[in-house]
Amino acid sequence: MLAAALADGSAHRQCTFELFARRLPHGRRYGVVAGTARLLEALGNFHFGEEELEIVAGFLDDTTLDWLREFRFTGDIDGYAEGELYFPGSPILSVRGSFAECVLLETLALSILNHDSAIASAAARMVSAAARRRMIEMGSRRTHELAAPASARAAYLAGFDATSNLEAVRRFGVPGAGTSAHAFTLLHSGADGAHEAAAFRSQIEALGIGTTLLVDTFDITRGVATAIEVAGPELGGVRIDSGDLGVLARQVRNQLDELGATKTRIVVSGDLDEYAIAALRAEPVDVYGVGTSLVTGSGAPTAGMVYKLVEVDGVPVAKRSSHKESRGGTKRAIRLARRTGTIVEEIIYPAAGERPAANGFEMRELMVPMVREGKIIDQPTLSESRDLVAYGLVALPWEGLKLSAGDPAIPTTFLS
Repeated sequence: MLAAALADGSAHRQCTFELFARRLPHGRRYGVVAGTARLLEALGNFHFGEEELEIVAGFLDDTTLDWLREFRFTGDIDGYAEGELYFPGSPILSVRGSFAECVLLETLALSILNHDSAIASAAARMVSAAARRRMIEMGSRRTHELAAPASARAAYLAGFDATSNLEAVRRFGVPGAGTSAHAFTLLHSGADGAHEAAAFRSQIEALGIGTTLLVDTFDITRGVATAIEVAGPELGGVRIDSGDLGVLARQVRNQLDELGATKTRIVVSGDLDEYAIAALRAEPVDVYGVGTSLVTGSGAPTAGMVYKLVEVDGVPVAKRSSHKESRGGTKRAIRLARRTGTIVEEIIYPAAGERPAANGFEMRELMVPMVREGKIIDQPTLSESRDLVAYGLVALPWEGLKLSAGDPAIPTTFLS
């Protein structure tokens, strides 16, 4: 496309591309925008060196190769702030510049935002289901090694408290947390049998009594008793990783209380998703460790976002393919809320037009400047974006937090 557009002169026409989701994944009522900061960081490093050009030199002409060699994005980008909620049709990104420079960003933008938004959207549902209990992301062993830190970041953005991925701790400042594995307990076995107490004693001597002991390697009742015998009633926590977690959590809580360990927390893990977490809401669980379902988007591993050309030299253009239609023209977006803070509607309107009236509601502009003439504008910190997610979840109508399938939490109105 780039080579052809450079050859016929259309590469320099001024265009707007928009990134949006036509629909939410099945069963979802809202999405969470995530990955924006990672996209902007990647954009700042997005260029073509000789090694990259060598790959395409066999089929691109010299004019195109020279253009790529000098490429730096010089256009403008507006979009929804990272941590903002989105709905079907929300113009999450508006990318403006020449066709040539904008079209090159499609895969970069979609690969980052589709992945991170899918993880954050699933994580937000889990956080809501957990009802303010501590959440640890533990999914590194269930996703691509390069995706694991980004998954941890997206989960933290959506409200998780910590991650077991130390690269996410290093790169993004996400708090780290974890527990021991069954292998550590089994390591302390010998010809005379298992030595669970020795394993617990070793862990406590290294990490202190605030650590969390894994108590279900053998018999869980015996494991809990051994843990308190070794650590005393001030043990930080015990983890249950298998079995009927609700039944076992009640059993373990009663046993801990009887042993005087009333402050010892119960951590549960093992194939948890938002539905399993919701089912455990009434149980004495203090911490959830979530892995596979989280890093795979809990059934929706991509957010389904697309990147479409919507305007050329000020003229709206739109795709008409069946079930893949787009709406032409550069757009802006506002969100209306009651005075109580509950959001009631999202309105998408032409950027060249007047902003719609609030009609008695509180109004908030959703799109913020991100890039101007190729220069990246300061964006919210991860902590601030995390606060924005929390604000959005509180602002949703109560039915928008349901885990059952249904319509989007609020309607979206498109003005022409």
